[in-house]
Amino acid sequence: MKLETIAVHGGYTPDPTTKAVAVPIYQTTSYAFDDTAHGADLFDLKVAGNIYTRIMNPTTDVLEKRVAELEGGIGALAVASGMAAITYAIMTIAEAGDIVF
Repeated sequence: MKLETIAVHGGYTPDPTTKAVAVPIYQTTSYAFDDTAHGADLFDLKVAGNIYTRIMNPTTDVLEKRVAELEGGIGALAVASGMAAITYAIMTIAEAGDIVF
């Protein structure tokens, strides 16, 4: 696909019911679980799914997939601020005992 097409449609499959091609904006902070076992499996990362919006959100998931596809990567992470991005970058390369100035 061309970069322009990926930028508009990457990381998203049209909704099977409505056939809508635009990514919906999910304005929620939390998600329901089928039962306690399902909730436990989600938190144990045994099954994929949404737990809490700061951890994973369907709208953010599309953005992450789209950026990864545009950059030729296998994954991406979208965070809420530049400081969060800087912190994650430092935490990724720093090791126990390192001094960061």
